Amino acid sequence: MSRGKRFRALIRSARFNLLMMALFLALSIVGMDILQRSLLANSQETGMSLAQSFSVEEERNIFAYETLMELESEYLESYLQEGASEEELQEWISSLYENVNSVFDKTPIDPYAVVDGRVIAAQPWEGDEALDLESTVWYRPALEADGETVFSDVYMDAIHDRPVITISKKCGESNAVLAFDIFPENFRITSNAQELPQGSSYYLCDTGGTLLYFRSAADITTEQAQEYVDMLLSRITEGSLHAPESYVYDMNGRQRAVYYNTAQNGWISIITVPYRTILEDLRRLTFWFSILFGIFLLFTVLVAVREYRLNRDINRTNETVRVLGNSYYAIYRIDFGKATYDMIKGSDYIRSRLPRKGDYEKFLRASGEVIEKNAYQEFIETFSLENIRALVAKRTRDFGGDFLRLFDTGYRWVNVRLLFDESLNPNEAVLCFREVDAEKQQQLQHLELLRNSLETAKKSEESQKRFFSSMSHDMRTPLNAILGLSDLAGKHLDDPGAVKEYLSKIHYSSSHLLMLINDILEISRLEQGQLSLENQTFDLEKCVRDCCNVFEIQAKQQDKKFSLRFQAEDTMVSGDAFRLGQILNNLLSNALKFTAQGDSVSVDVRQVQNQEYGRYQISVQDTGAGMSEEFLEKIFVPYERETRFGARNVQGTGLGMPIVKSIISQMGGQITVSSRLGEGSTFTVTLPLVPVRQEDRAAEDVSESQDQAQRRTASLEGRRILLAEDNEINMEITTEILQMNGVLVTQAWNGREAVEAFERSAPGEFDAILMDMQMPEMDGCEAARRIRRLPREDAAKIPILAVTANAFAEDIAATTKAGMNAHISKPIDFSVLCDTLSSFLPG
Repeated sequence: MSRGKRFRALIRSARFNLLMMALFLALSIVGMDILQRSLLANSQETGMSLAQSFSVEEERNIFAYETLMELESEYLESYLQEGASEEELQEWISSLYENVNSVFDKTPIDPYAVVDGRVIAAQPWEGDEALDLESTVWYRPALEADGETVFSDVYMDAIHDRPVITISKKCGESNAVLAFDIFPENFRITSNAQELPQGSSYYLCDTGGTLLYFRSAADITTEQAQEYVDMLLSRITEGSLHAPESYVYDMNGRQRAVYYNTAQNGWISIITVPYRTILEDLRRLTFWFSILFGIFLLFTVLVAVREYRLNRDINRTNETVRVLGNSYYAIYRIDFGKATYDMIKGSDYIRSRLPRKGDYEKFLRASGEVIEKNAYQEFIETFSLENIRALVAKRTRDFGGDFLRLFDTGYRWVNVRLLFDESLNPNEAVLCFREVDAEKQQQLQHLELLRNSLETAKKSEESQKRFFSSMSHDMRTPLNAILGLSDLAGKHLDDPGAVKEYLSKIHYSSSHLLMLINDILEISRLEQGQLSLENQTFDLEKCVRDCCNVFEIQAKQQDKKFSLRFQAEDTMVSGDAFRLGQILNNLLSNALKFTAQGDSVSVDVRQVQNQEYGRYQISVQDTGAGMSEEFLEKIFVPYERETRFGARNVQGTGLGMPIVKSIISQMGGQITVSSRLGEGSTFTVTLPLVPVRQEDRAAEDVSESQDQAQRRTASLEGRRILLAEDNEINMEITTEILQMNGVLVTQAWNGREAVEAFERSAPGEFDAILMDMQMPEMDGCEAARRIRRLPREDAAKIPILAVTANAFAEDIAATTKAGMNAHISKPIDFSVLCDTLSSFLPG
């Protein structure tokens, strides 16, 4: 091929790569656009819900004022019916002013009444006598409302010269009107302020669009805020902010999403959130994607340039290979896996009798027809498929021999070579023939050497097998001996009960270690491969049983029945084991939460489809409290929880099932729920997991660090630990382990004793606190909170570690909220305990 043709081929190859990258870029842009739309839609749903919650909060404030108005108007009516004098009414309205403002801890509320056309106010104003009541925004609407409470829009108060809202109500059958002047600041919400996303703003408007109050991320005046709100209300009215992708520009020119809600009295709550806050993660993803895409593009160009430069050398190499190939009169490519041959260059005799490709056995017999009779049988055996496989297995790259072959002019010596190299396809070798009459004697000597080498290779293989067998035995022997020993057992020989418990745990651990060693011996039989983080080969049965073991122990502790049934032909699958564990943990956690003593929990795993893409069905069934039909319709809605009967006392965030639903959907699976109140629930999960055969499993790295247990325990020497534990056995074990590591232990048998012991200690006397969670008199969380509140410097700094059998996410969150630094689950791994303590203590 000429240089110009090679260059044009290179350009075509590079153009195809660039086209593929452009297509990938286009698909990525489309995917990011879909992701952006999804983010905006989710943000709109959340924002509208948040705006609604703010409206509900405002309605609570309104209801409080309405209730107060209802009550006081009845008092006023009773006073009027009893014929109270103006002085008595004045005294009552003044008392009302003081009582109301002592209850409402906000800006003052100014009550006053209109009786027989005269204004009776707690804070009289010189303009009351001349006030035209009919011209006010609150008097006539109150009379026309006929006993209903009326809220005015915001107007400028003549007395205080500031915006005010008037609540008014006609009293009974009389024309007397009771009114409250309330300043807009009274409707300011503080309880939900922390729920606003970063950089968000909140505006509250009355029915006329007048701004009652606002909380803005920008430093703006009330007039600027009113102008901005007018624009928002106009856009809301015309419906241009209904779509999730809609936005407005704030006064700083930044895009903002707008979410709003109208309360029952017509007031509007508006929340604006910066687009940057909503799309921050997407923009970060886009930034890094652009960098990676640029790197890949540069890499493609560099590869193309390198390919162009290497092409010349490759062409020279190909020419050289062709010259070498011409020295053989016949070349065949043998696929010893499929038992076929491919004629690259054939002799006249073979071409006249066999096709270019075909069965290797027929080729071998045809080749043997022209070989001398004495060498025929040896030729057939030497170059049989079985022997070729053996030679390749021994990594024999060049093997062959000489024989007499019949040509048109008679017999001549021919050398046959079997060539193997990693550059060939798997299970392939090359068989080639050339004349070697002049080199006969030399080749006979070479054949003898080759036979000797083959015999040596066989002996080497047998020696290697013996070595691995001996090594396996030698590894098991010290491991079994080490597993029979333990420092704890050796130091408690006078306590048979403790020794029995230690030996039971040692037996379990040693069995597990032995299983790992057996797995190491099988790694060499697995094919090398690379699996993504979300798609790994794992043992489905082992994964399920490992997840169930923890909950089975918990069920026994709670006197509940627990069973597991596993029915699947293909247990090794490709998928995300971590996510599967999340699903099982959530389902089993709920099953144990909502079952009582004596109830049962069962797990059933079966393979419902045995194909390339199998489907596995996991059912978690319990006989617990069950769920109502109303709750089943919203079980996958975030924060929704069953609140009937005993479920009210079960802790949880209401996020477990939505998380499970999301994970299952992302894995391409389905989940169904059936439940009846008081009878129990059944969750059925169907997942598409790809069965993995023995020969397809990826090798796993199972090596572990040998020095993890003793890496930092030296730092515990001489430390003082306050240990709070109500169980006598747990107290004894934990105390002994800590003392063995040089720790000075002070014991407290409940949370109250722990608090008192810390109060009595000198500042800095204790280095850390180990706190059990469930203790009489005072639990661990309450004890931790009280210690953190003590008026001493070390109370806020001392490490407090929670020790509990509960490993649910809400339990860990509770310990963190109580001020604890870490969480250690029971049964305690004491090496983890010591490492954790060491990590919180200064060197």
